[in-house]
Amino acid sequence: MSKERATTGIDGLPLPVLPPERDARVWGRMVRVMFYTPGFLALLLLKAGEPTSFGISVELLMLASISAIVGGLFISAQSSETGADHASRVGTWSGALVLELLSVVPILCAIPALFHELANSHLLHAAAPGAADIALGASELLPAVAVLPFMLYQLAGFGTLHYILPRAANWTLNFGILGLIVATTAANRHGAYDIEKACVSVLVLAMAATVFYGVLKLRQMQTVYDINKPPKDGK
Repeated sequence: MSKERATTGIDGLPLPVLPPERDARVWGRMVRVMFYTPGFLALLLLKAGEPTSFGISVELLMLASISAIVGGLFISAQSSETGADHASRVGTWSGALVLELLSVVPILCAIPALFHELANSHLLHAAAPGAADIALGASELLPAVAVLPFMLYQLAGFGTLHYILPRAANWTLNFGILGLIVATTAANRHGAYDIEKACVSVLVLAMAATVFYGVLKLRQMQTVYDINKPPKDGK
């Protein structure tokens, strides 16, 4: 049976509600997946050689890949042993936040356009003489359905944002992510690449700002918790 954290500090005030302890090894494996998968896809797109439609997808995939390395740095800083400070105790949570917002979100944004371009690329699929060109239609949007379980992950309390932002702000941010991904996909379908880039820029800047705020917020929460926790907590 897991041990419950103290909820009231020595000053009589409620202690910050921190995310649960997480296995850094699992998140370390996630770093490898998030580094190699989008990186490989980006190289595939560059190999295909259609920069007009693939350009923003390549940038998103490379962002996801490189962000995974940064997330790994945070996770590797995790420590609760002798000499651990406030920052090291939130290493895994901070790394998880980087992966969630700067790796997973860019991939979710890139996948619909990526699938559309790969499915319709004349460089990758040379048409046979007399073959009919059959459009996939609405089925092209099937990969975009992956954003729905991500929303469930965030809004049902599994994500790190649940512990950082108030409920209303968390819901607003996540529905903003969904809206920008939908707008980006629609702009890509209509060839409105300037609008697509604008939506992607807003999305990435919002994710970067949230990660910056979230990491500092986690450290602040851990500092308050360590200073005010009851003496017997954690013994």
